[in-house]
Amino acid sequence: MILTPIQTLTIVIVVALSSVITRFLPFIIFKTSNKSNSFITYLGKVLPYAAIGMLVVYCLKNVNITVPSYGIPEAIAILCIVVLHYWKENTLLSIGVGTAIYMILL
Repeated sequence: MILTPIQTLTIVIVVALSSVITRFLPFIIFKTSNKSNSFITYLGKVLPYAAIGMLVVYCLKNVNITVPSYGIPEAIAILCIVVLHYWKENTLLSIGVGTAIYMILL
């Protein structure tokens, strides 16, 4: 399917507006003089852990522990990530080294 320039421009404008609206809408909705809204503070504390948990589940969803390799590369990589993160407290280092170890093990 070939798009005309008008269709392409329309798509770009709609995507840009959608992106801007989703980024500014929370600030418009929760605009108050009280900067310490308890709900927003709660979400700020809980959502990072929820996002990380969801990513871990997503990454491990296809691991089959009944076939050869038995999930050992994944387990070793996760162990290295956890140990390195507690030791150095550097997220990028933990993720990078964990990914490299996983790729080497595969």
